[in-house]
Amino acid sequence: MSRNYEVTKRDLLLNAEGELREPGWSRSLVQKYDRSMIKAPKWRIKEWDYYIVLTDKFAGAFTISDDGYIGLQSVSLLYFDDKPWEHTETVLNPFPMGKLKLPSDSSSGITEYKDKRLQMRFAVEGNTRHITCHFENFWNNKPFDCDIILNQPPMDSMVIATPWDKKHAFYYNQKINCMRASGYMQYDDVIYQFKPETDFGTLDWGRGVWTYDNTWFWGSGNADVNGHAFGFNIGYGFGNTKAASENVIFYDGKVHKLDDIVFHIPESGYTDPWKFTSSDGRFEMDFVPVLDRAANLDFKVIVSDQHQVFGRMSGKAILDDGTVIEIKDVMCFAEKVHNKY
Repeated sequence: MSRNYEVTKRDLLLNAEGELREPGWSRSLVQKYDRSMIKAPKWRIKEWDYYIVLTDKFAGAFTISDDGYIGLQSVSLLYFDDKPWEHTETVLNPFPMGKLKLPSDSSSGITEYKDKRLQMRFAVEGNTRHITCHFENFWNNKPFDCDIILNQPPMDSMVIATPWDKKHAFYYNQKINCMRASGYMQYDDVIYQFKPETDFGTLDWGRGVWTYDNTWFWGSGNADVNGHAFGFNIGYGFGNTKAASENVIFYDGKVHKLDDIVFHIPESGYTDPWKFTSSDGRFEMDFVPVLDRAANLDFKVIVSDQHQVFGRMSGKAILDDGTVIEIKDVMCFAEKVHNKY
């Protein structure tokens, strides 16, 4: 089985023993996730919807998650121009264990979280995804609001199903890139407007049972290249990837599968220039960081050391037919995260 094994048969994701039927990657959710078929304890199940909407000068990131023994609802506002800054605000919930009722498929339904301080909703409406949020006292006693539409015409996505090296543990994940963004975010009397000609949103949709201690690498970006929607998803550390990696290029709604990608993070620090190289020579990039969204939590049992670095990517990506796509200074992000949870 190659590291680019594509799953095309529609079937249940898990078998009767709670293990993956067919590890590999696919262009859509051809394997059906059913939470009731999981054999691991409820507190080990992790489910999340994460959207990031990114422009050359600012971005918003939105998470609704049920990680078993903890729920993590999060909003980030990031600014890259002049003096870059970011603020992330998080609401934690003890032991949600399925109470949020996140949809079992990304193509329909509503993902929603509400309390007195935070009201956040992700709704799939035909070919669009609608993100709305009100976060009271987001920062400096001021609220954050957003109303964002992501346009999703028929298009390939990146889906990966990988086992962890532990019984009943698996990672099922979808990345939908290149969704043109419109709408706005508002904070401190400033309106951040999204323009579909240049701005894009990405969905990171995940369901699974994780092992306790993990380090992963993930990078993602989108751009308009002469009227063509271009994007990429790269990463590793998500389970046993012998069957398939999640490295892909998106171009005009189609996925182009890549082999291995290596993140070359300088020992001198996350904000110094990085490089990305590929085993097949089809993704060769230089990355100049602008902002490190760093977070470090240590609650003994729950530990998280995150570096989500935003910056500008330049280089070349090669499509399946040999076409070379050159990009310059495309705002994107790449991260290294170590979690015990």
